[in-house]
Order: sequence, then C-alpha cells, then structure tokens
Amino acid sequence: MTRTPSSGEPGSSSNNNEGRDSSSRHGPAWRRPRFRQWRGLLGTVAALALVGTTGAVVLIWTQYEGIVADLPTVEGLRTYQPPVMSRLYASDDRLIAELADERRVFVPSSAIPDRVKNAFIAAEDQKFWSHKGVDPMAIARAGLTDLTRGKGRRPIGASTITQQVARVMLLGSNAVSMKRKAKEAFLAMRIEQVLPKEKILEIYLNEIYLGSGAYGIGAAAQTYFNKPLDQLDDAEAAFLGALPKSPTNYNPVRFPEAARGRRNWVLERMAETGALTHEAARAAEAEPLIPHTFVRPGPAPGSEWFAEEVRRQLLEKYGQDMTMQGGLDVHTSLDPSLQLTAQTVLRQGLMAYDRAHGGWRGPVKHLQTVSASSSQEEWVAALNAEAVPLGMLDQWRLAVVLDPAHGRVGWLEGAVVRRVAAMQGGTPQTGEIQDRDLAWTRRFRLLKAGDLVMVEPQAGSSRVALMQVPHVEGAVVTLNARTGRVLALVGGWSFQTSQFDRATQALRQPGSSFKPFVYLQAMEQGISPSQSFDDSPVSYGTWHPNNYEKDFWGPTSLHDALRESRNLVTIRLAAHIGIKNVADLATRIGLVDSMPHVLPAALGAVETTVLKEAGAYASLAAGGRKVTPTLIDDVQDREGHVIWRPEGISLVSASAQTGDAAATPPAPGQPSDADAIFPDAPKGQDAAKAPAPAAAPVQDNAVKIIMPGQDEIPEVQDNRPRVASEQSAFQITTMLQDVIRRGTGMQAGKGIENPVAGKTGTSQNFNDAWFAGYSPDLVTVVWIGFDTPESLGKNETGGAIAGPIWNKVMKTALEGRPKLDFAAPEGVTLVRYDTGRGVAIDAFKPGQIPGVSVSLADNGASHELTAADTGAENMPDSESDMAAGAGQSGPGAASPGQAATPGAAKAPPAASGGDIGMGGLY
Repeated sequence: MTRTPSSGEPGSSSNNNEGRDSSSRHGPAWRRPRFRQWRGLLGTVAALALVGTTGAVVLIWTQYEGIVADLPTVEGLRTYQPPVMSRLYASDDRLIAELADERRVFVPSSAIPDRVKNAFIAAEDQKFWSHKGVDPMAIARAGLTDLTRGKGRRPIGASTITQQVARVMLLGSNAVSMKRKAKEAFLAMRIEQVLPKEKILEIYLNEIYLGSGAYGIGAAAQTYFNKPLDQLDDAEAAFLGALPKSPTNYNPVRFPEAARGRRNWVLERMAETGALTHEAARAAEAEPLIPHTFVRPGPAPGSEWFAEEVRRQLLEKYGQDMTMQGGLDVHTSLDPSLQLTAQTVLRQGLMAYDRAHGGWRGPVKHLQTVSASSSQEEWVAALNAEAVPLGMLDQWRLAVVLDPAHGRVGWLEGAVVRRVAAMQGGTPQTGEIQDRDLAWTRRFRLLKAGDLVMVEPQAGSSRVALMQVPHVEGAVVTLNARTGRVLALVGGWSFQTSQFDRATQALRQPGSSFKPFVYLQAMEQGISPSQSFDDSPVSYGTWHPNNYEKDFWGPTSLHDALRESRNLVTIRLAAHIGIKNVADLATRIGLVDSMPHVLPAALGAVETTVLKEAGAYASLAAGGRKVTPTLIDDVQDREGHVIWRPEGISLVSASAQTGDAAATPPAPGQPSDADAIFPDAPKGQDAAKAPAPAAAPVQDNAVKIIMPGQDEIPEVQDNRPRVASEQSAFQITTMLQDVIRRGTGMQAGKGIENPVAGKTGTSQNFNDAWFAGYSPDLVTVVWIGFDTPESLGKNETGGAIAGPIWNKVMKTALEGRPKLDFAAPEGVTLVRYDTGRGVAIDAFKPGQIPGVSVSLADNGASHELTAADTGAENMPDSESDMAAGAGQSGPGAASPGQAATPGAAKAPPAASGGDIGMGGLY
C-alpha cells in the first residue's frame, strides 16, 4: 500500500487537520479519565446511603419513641405484692380452707434455698447475675438457630429472667412479635436499674406458673412433693427448674419420662455452672421422680357450710380481689369436732324422719347390662362406669343388686370417689342387705337384679344397710351464749347437693319459739310470771285461734302458759302489752328485720333464720345484752396486722373502763306510748307505713387495748346495747327451764344434767319444726322442714322432731364443760310456789308477789277482743287469706318486681280444722 505524499497545498493541509480534530473528539484518545467515573458513582451511593441512613434513623427513632411512650412504669415493682391466697383457720388454728384465684404461697428471697435459685438460673438464664437485663449473645445464638430451623416453627426464646418478669408483671402478653420483644428488652434494662438482682429473682420465682394450678415455687413444692420449699433436695429443686419451659409437657404424672429427662438436663446445667458437683448431679439424676399427692386444704370435712358463709362475709366486706388475692389470714370460731357432730346428728335425724315418712323411693338407676347371672368382671366394669350420685355420703357405697331375693349386692371398696364422675378402681366386695331394709323395700318397690343402690357396710359384718338421700332438710347452729361466737353451723343435708344455706339464708316461720320474746316484753313492763290471763275461746270474724290441744284452761299463769305453749294466753298477753312493743323488741334483739303489727305475729307468724334465732336466744342467756352471732374472730392482712375484729367486747385498761353506757330499757311497769296495734295510724293503714322504732344507742369501742407485759390491769368492757334488763331476761330463762323439765321440751332435755332452758316451735300446718335452747354458756337452735314449705305430718311438732336432735348436739357440746348454773342477778328472788298446775320455781322482782295475779288495767281477758286488739283491720277476712297476707307483710317478703328468696317460707294453706292460730302451734 502506497502513501500519497503531501502536495504542500493549503487545502491539503487543512483537510488533514480537520480529520485529526474529528478523530480526537470522537475516538478513544479523547475519553474522560476513569477515576472521574468512580467519583461520580461513589457520590451517588454516598448520597443514597445518607438519605437511607437518615430515613432509617428517623424510622427507628419513631419506632423507639412509640415503644417507649406506652411502656408501663417499673416503679410499682419496688413494692411488689403478688396475689396470694387467703386462708381460713378454725378455733384450734387448724387450716380449714383456702380462698384463691391463683394458688400461690409467697416466699421471700431470704427464705428461698440456694439450690432452688440455682436450678432456675441454670435452666433459664445462666448469666443472670452478670447481664444488665438482656443477653446479646443469647439473642444472637437464638437468631441463628431460628434461621436454620425453617419456617412454621415457634422461634427459640432468648429472654432473660428479667425479661420474663417484665413480660409477666408489666406487659401481660405472650404474643410473638418483634415489638413485644423490644418492649421486654427496654423494660428489662429499666428494671435492672431500679431493682437489685435478688428482688428480681424473688418476683420471678413467686410469680411464675408451674402447672397443676400452682403459681410460684412455694405452691409448686406443695403440689408436686407435698413438702415445704426448704425440704426439697437437689433432684426436686431441679425438677421445679425444669417446669417453666412447659409445665404441661413435663407433668410428672402424665409424662414421667419427659419430666425425668428435663430434670436431668437441668442437673447437668447446674453442674456446668458450678452450682453442683458432677458427683452430686449424677447422684440426683439417679433418683426416681415420684410426685406425692397433694390435697388442697379446704374446706375441711364437715366445714363446707361454715367456710362458705365466712367467704360470703369476706366478699361483702373486702370485695373479690382482696378476699381471693389479698393473702388474708382469717381466724374463725369454728369448733371442728362439734361441727362434725352437729352434721352427723342432723343427718341421722333427717334419715330417721325420711324412713318413717317417705318410704323407699327405689334405686338410683337400673343397669341393663347386669343380671343375676353376670360375672364379677361384668358387674365391676358396669359399676366402674357409673357416677357417684349427688348427696351420697362418704361412708356410703354405690352398689349393684346381684341377687334380689336374698338382697346380695356388690360394690367397690377403697375406690377414689369423685363427685359427678365415674368411680375409679377399688376392690370388689359383696354382702347382703339387712332383713329390715329388705322388708322396707318390699312395702314400696321390690328390688331387681341390676338395680343401682346406695348402701353402708356394717362394721364386723357382711351385712349392709340400704340408704337413700332424704328429701327433708334441716339446719343446726351452736354458738357461745356470752360472745356470739358460732361454734358449729350446718346448713343442710349435703353441701355438694345444694349450697343454699338453710341456717343463714332460708327465711322460715319460727312458730311458738317466738313466744318467749312476747313474754320478755311483758316482764319488761313489770308483769309477774304468776300473773293470770284467760285461756278461753276467742274469735274475730272468721279468725278462730285455738290451742294446739283444742282445750281451754280458764285463768292461767304466764309460767304455765309458756311451759305448755298456750296460744290463747299469748294472744291476750300480746294484746295487753301492745304488739308494737313486741315488734320493737323482736327487731332490737335481732330476731327479725321487721314485723307486722298484728296479733298472729305473736304466735310466730314472722320470718327469721336459724342464725338470727340463735342470736336472739343468746341474748336471753347473756342477761339481756344483744348478742350478734359472729363466725370470724379476726382478720389479718398479709403482714400479720389485725384489720378487723368483732365489735362489742374488748379488753381495756381499768382506767378506760367507763361502765355500761348501753341503751337502758324502760323501767318495769313504765307505761309505753304505744297502743296494742297502731297508736297513730287511722283504721286500715298498712303496717309497713308505721314509724320504725328508734335504734338503741351504741357506745363506741374503747381504743386503748391492753397488751401482755403492760402494768395496767385489764378489764373486759362490754359495749353491746342492752335490749332487756338482766332481771327480765332471767325471769324468762327460769320459765324456759321448766319447759324442758316438764313442758313441751321434755324430749330435748332427756339425759342432760346441766341446767338448760329452751322452747319448741311449730309453724302453721306443721311446716316448720324448731327447738331453740341454751345453757349458761351455749346456745343451739335446730330447724327441720322442706325447702318448698309443706307439712311434715300431723303432730310432727318441734319437740318431736327437732328436740331429739338438739338433745344429742347439746350433750356433745356440754361434754367436758363445767356444770354452770344460770346466775341470778341482783334485784330478783327465786321462789318455789304452786301455780295451780303444779309447783314451779320463778324469779320475782321487788314488789311482785309470788303466786299472786294482780288486777291489771286491761289484761285482755276482761272483754272480747276488738279490731284494735287483734289488728284484724289490717288482715284479710278468711284465715287462709290472712295467712298469705301476714306472710307478705313479714320480713323477707318479696316486693313487687323482686324475686323471692330461695327457700323462704311461702304462705301455707289453711289449716284443716280452720281453728288453729296462725303461726305458733306447740
């Protein structure tokens, strides 16, 4: 290739230069330097990074501010008080019940054994003592593990003990989210700044849930090993430390191998941290994991009614949270031995009545799979599948009839009885029903093979007694006559069957057991026990009251009338002293909340409870002081400070004793401003509109309490109001002693050598049977009846049904007690005299002449009773209507729109003869 030389012409030269310029602008020789390109790229990246970082910082700061803004304060943890169960104790300091939403026993850090602390730290947070609330290494390790485990599995936790405290105590959430974990971490760091490590660990160990209803290590030690925390060994402490991960999956009863493996893992970790030597860890791993059955206390056998009433009172006084989570120590007046006796005696009385009146009602159920030819394996399998009937007593057995002709039955002995659940296990046993029980069934319904019945094995015999749950109910209350402390309270046949307490909740008519308070008001007005009133027929319109015996004695002393429960004398006495005065006294003494101002109420046509009547009779025994029944001696908070005790009686220094400032009743014989019925009301005015009686003044409790070791001499100060004079109360007590010696209460006093006084009570149509009586230091009241009021049967009086039960309870209660006499107060004279119907002993006040009946201004016997005397203007025309009307006027009657109280006495139907006085009978 040849190159053409330059011609030297300008044109030629110019063309060449232009070519070179063009090449320099567009060819490689004219490209920009490489470092300039990188500088631009880095500038762009830096700008983007700055913007991104700024945005991220703003975003993170915004999130941080949002998280921190709604974080709860940690200051409350300084005064941490966990929800702790309340405990009820009997009078002998025996634990009878626990009240708790969460079963927790608080254990302070100083009382927690080191082995227990080390077990939880080894399992949950090995760096607890060194970190500041969070463990970054644990978080990183958990994060890497979660990344390699794949999706769909719960992330591995890395929470420290402090973080768990933050979650449980402050957040209250287990939601799996980054936001919640961030809150945990921030709170944990704050907690570490506020609380020492020991306090954090104390909160954690007392708050954590460890399965089987146990909150905290104290309750868990009881639940799994039935021992206190300080008695746990290394293996047991390690097992508790194994539970936080999953209390359900490591339950030693359901999953023993998994629980043992997890426990051994904790022991190995304890050895790694130096909490145990390797030799000690291996020795602990070799121990078997054997949980011990723990039965949660309460209520103690027989104390269900008492404990439930205490719980109701605590809820009313302190509310749900304080009662169930406040850690209260409640010391009660319950006498466990007497409580069991009262329950047993009442049940025996109810069964005796049921057998005599109800007849055999047939088997519980018939098992089609069991016949006379069934093998033992077959009837045992069928029996195992059956639930225990409600109301069946612990000493009874659920049995199946195998041979009806000979009464052979089979049952399981030693079975674990669970209410409304199948029986579990037990050894098969067979026996024969007693001949008298077989005869009992033949009169009503023959047994068949496969019938399911309740029996009670007889000691030392192959025979069994045939049993059935009675339909009739009852209640018993025994209390201290001087203080009102309730020693025993039984509210019915079975607490499992019905928790309705017939001792405190059922409003029933007391019948003639109300009469002593009519006579007490007469004694207050200066009337003598030997004063006579006419026992003769009386009627007003269609109301024809009569005596139980339907005979008439003519002029009769009050002593004889009360002893024999004469209705007509009581009506005339109430008319003379004024029914309003009687109503005021009954209200002040606590027997009723209100009372209709009509004469039938004097015969017991009012409504009250067994507990209220016991308090009223205690007021008689206490010399006229108002006795308020109490079940609680004192309430202590979790720190042991007494926050409540009953008012009325206190121990004070002699200098603080100011004497009796209680209300003083009117002097004997002092005229009352109340007429017999309605002093100020126009004819026809409703009893409910009558002015209420003024409340008796009550002296404030003394505040100077004497403590042991002080020099001043303590004295008992009784601040309770006086509802009657001591002399009047003693006069009634003397008269009621004769009721038991030779009156309507003779059956109740059989075999009792201690001085006792009491009164029978039977309401209209024999619906309610009562016996109320007392010794100088004890009061017992018994009631028998049906929940839905119906007749107990003709001539089934309080003396016949309730009296024998009262007798057995009082014999047990008085056993071992000193034989005390009723102390005669100053100002009365005991005189033996002839009442005209026998020799009696009565107490007389100054000016009263024994055996003499003075002429009263108007004793109600000098003329036929008028509407003003009977209160008939406030009553319906017929006797049956009158019964309904009086019942509605009485306490506890449902107002319009208000539901009736369960178990409250309903209006009884008219008496068959139409001539028995409404209310009291005998």
